[in-house]
Amino acid sequence: MPQYKDERSNNIIKKNSRSRSLILFNIIDFILICFVVVLFYVTMPVTSTKVLFIPKGSTANIISYLNKSGYEMNNLDALIIKSMGYVQSGWIDINQNKLTKMDFIYKLITSKAALKDITLIPGETSYVFLKKLANEFNLSEEKLTQLYNEYAFKADGNILADTYSLPLGMKEDYMIFYLFSQTNKKYEEFSKKIFGMYDKNKWFNYLILASVIQKEAATTNEMPIVASVIHNRLKKGMKLQMDGTLNYGKYSNEIVTADRIREDNTSYNTYKFVGLPKDPVCAVSLNAIKAAIFPVKSNYLYFVRENKTGLHKFASTFEEHQANIKANVGVEKTYTKVKDIETKIDEEAETIMKTDVTKQKPSSIKDLFNNIN
Repeated sequence: MPQYKDERSNNIIKKNSRSRSLILFNIIDFILICFVVVLFYVTMPVTSTKVLFIPKGSTANIISYLNKSGYEMNNLDALIIKSMGYVQSGWIDINQNKLTKMDFIYKLITSKAALKDITLIPGETSYVFLKKLANEFNLSEEKLTQLYNEYAFKADGNILADTYSLPLGMKEDYMIFYLFSQTNKKYEEFSKKIFGMYDKNKWFNYLILASVIQKEAATTNEMPIVASVIHNRLKKGMKLQMDGTLNYGKYSNEIVTADRIREDNTSYNTYKFVGLPKDPVCAVSLNAIKAAIFPVKSNYLYFVRENKTGLHKFASTFEEHQANIKANVGVEKTYTKVKDIETKIDEEAETIMKTDVTKQKPSSIKDLFNNIN
């Protein structure tokens, strides 16, 4: 009898052992199958744009966004991502159109932002800048222009002269929206520092004046002096008669000829019409805006560029102005480009520039409104 019990006990042990082995093998098989499935899954081909926008948010939200964008992501992708780190947000450089699912996930986690710098030079027009933008970012110039005109507050001056780091792959509508919103943010910030508030209509009237200053001044130091000339001429009801106002739009870098002056009937032609143009001539710098709001006090009504230095000689009377012009006759142009850091203005101008403009009362916006064509 005891022998029978031992045999039965051994059979039970063997049976349990086989069951455990079977379970273990099943687990191993399951793990192997899962491994093969995952391996197959992560080596599946993925087609992507070389530059991809990823919104900020949780992994689940990003997976949902990618699904809506046609990338067919799921919970398994979320688990893989969480085990590896975090997805980068913003415009990221995938750098490939075709890659495996695993490579795609790795790129989402490790890729750097896909950015490129572009500079809107102070004094440049939106017409020229949009061409440059389209060329450097492989965008449609026609679409950019259409969107710019649709959302622009004025014909120009809607984008602050500055250097912008822009994402490669950004579409035309996002590009215009970004540039406009960044500029408006800067305008609002600058206006509130000076006036304590931001009135877009009033601000753009200052931009109109600033754009004329930007086109005419040879250096930053000259800007408040040029501003004073403009204010003085406007107060006297004199035409500005400044070439820079005719360098608008597609004419940005063209020499103003007698024919242009005769034939141009827009408000930009300050040889024909009294007052300021109805729109900014070009993009402006914050220095030009500051000069427009805080012109120095002077009696100057005229200025002419010296051929030798590239700087301007300012005059209070027509006779002085004529003398400055005659002094230029026969003098060869020896300057190529005037650099602010090398600028030395005459003693009188230097005395004027010692004024702390931030303590001056801002120029009357009423006068500017009255002088818009």
